[in-house]
Amino acid sequence: MSENSPIEWTDATWNPITGCTKVSPGCANCYAETFAERFRGVPGHPYQQGFDLKLWSNRLELPLTWRKPKRIFVNSMSDLFHKDVPLEFILEVFHTMNKADWHCFQTLTKRADRLLELDRHLPWTDNIWAGVSVENADYVHRIDYLRETHAKTKFLSVEPLLGAIPDMNLKGIDWVIVGGESGNRCRPVQKDWVLDIRDQCQRAGVHFFFKQWGGRNKKAAGRVLEGRTWDEMPPSIASKNKCAI
Repeated sequence: MSENSPIEWTDATWNPITGCTKVSPGCANCYAETFAERFRGVPGHPYQQGFDLKLWSNRLELPLTWRKPKRIFVNSMSDLFHKDVPLEFILEVFHTMNKADWHCFQTLTKRADRLLELDRHLPWTDNIWAGVSVENADYVHRIDYLRETHAKTKFLSVEPLLGAIPDMNLKGIDWVIVGGESGNRCRPVQKDWVLDIRDQCQRAGVHFFFKQWGGRNKKAAGRVLEGRTWDEMPPSIASKNKCAI
């Protein structure tokens, strides 16, 4: 959890929940699990329990102490819609996001079915974005679940991109983030897959953000695509949500 994040598409991370379980191929080399398990059993460490799911009530109001507007990635080390996170706790997270309306909160889940199941209970203010992960063509159904929610701004995280995803239905989607997998066990990404998604976004009028090529040395691989970086974001960041650019 950090008030300043190195993740290219956000400003800060907030983890009122930590730990998760794997649900699809994109989870195989989870960076969060790898990090957390390094500290399993270390007395007093925030990840003493490794990557086991844990709710942190004492972190719920942390964004209220950050007065400068930020884009905040919610639960970078977990999934807000994990089956073992009670609705009551999710609502407490939403209550903070509702109150801290000078920030943009970026929620992201692979559990799109539970996201939609709980949607009718959730107070979606305009500063709360909803996103789902789509790592290959087998998981495009998550987009359909996302599209049915009441979140005003909806986005896709196509990372790690593990295969071609042709002909996505991007109706109602505002933003698509694409990235290759990084780390020692990374699975390769192909340029044609990335270009095809960029072209789909351009045809649909959807903002496109290319995060990285990934690989064992992601810094060396960089994030240049076709001679430039792609840092598009929904305009509501600056105009309607009072959030930082």
